[in-house]
Amino acid sequence: MTTTLRPAQPLQRNTDGTRSRTYEVRVNSRRVGSVELATRSAAQPGTGVIRGLWIDEPDRRRGRGTVAALAAEEVLRSWGCTAIAVSVPADEAPALRMAETLGYRVTGRVQVKELPAEPPALPSGAVGRPMTRAEYDVWHEQAVVEYSHHLVAPGMSAEQALAASRAEHAELLPAGRDTPGAAFLLLQAPDRAVLGTLWVGARDLPGGGRVPYVWDVDVAAEHRRQGHGRTLMLLAEHAALATGARRLALHVHEDNTPARRLYESLGYRDSTVNARKELI
Repeated sequence: MTTTLRPAQPLQRNTDGTRSRTYEVRVNSRRVGSVELATRSAAQPGTGVIRGLWIDEPDRRRGRGTVAALAAEEVLRSWGCTAIAVSVPADEAPALRMAETLGYRVTGRVQVKELPAEPPALPSGAVGRPMTRAEYDVWHEQAVVEYSHHLVAPGMSAEQALAASRAEHAELLPAGRDTPGAAFLLLQAPDRAVLGTLWVGARDLPGGGRVPYVWDVDVAAEHRRQGHGRTLMLLAEHAALATGARRLALHVHEDNTPARRLYESLGYRDSTVNARKELI
């Protein structure tokens, strides 16, 4: 028997240059599942995405998903992709094993915390306050530059990464500091020294709806390793609870062990595992 992908809709071409298409997974002429393939935004040129790979229950544990994933790689390669990204629910052990077997490398995790009914107490003397417009402008430029460093990939110049970072920030913050649902906070010491910055907004999580999300948290270089990262995360809980939310989410890079330990100690648990594979 031969497992193949058959288009289930016309190829969708978007104004930002990305494309997507849904396919049926078929064994000979029989439909046994589905998958959506897409390309990422200008922030990650050449990166394809496999979403929602599904094999119907009677056909599971027969290698259908593995063959479908390999067929998806060939489609994305024909679209000019040089890498593929996948996001797998953290509790889907078989899917995680399949991704590992196929050569995907874990790059990061989306973690979620169930919030307490009342805001947690902040350490004595710690004060969180909204950024002024001038403070926001300085923070925004620094955030754009810092994020661009994470976007540089083979075949992408620093200038292209910076442009991609600006485009992504513009999409997330169409009204800048006044973007609805976004909070930009400073953590301040009793002597008014700025200890760190925090951006809490919102994000749609697969299967989890729209939730408050920590987009950026940063402790000032001269104040690191003094516990201020934990205080900033407690401040994020204050911001989320102020909106009436009962959950808070974030993303942590796989190689950022100190941050992962901090978030886990605060009660965050893996929701989604992100992985990437370079196409040869």
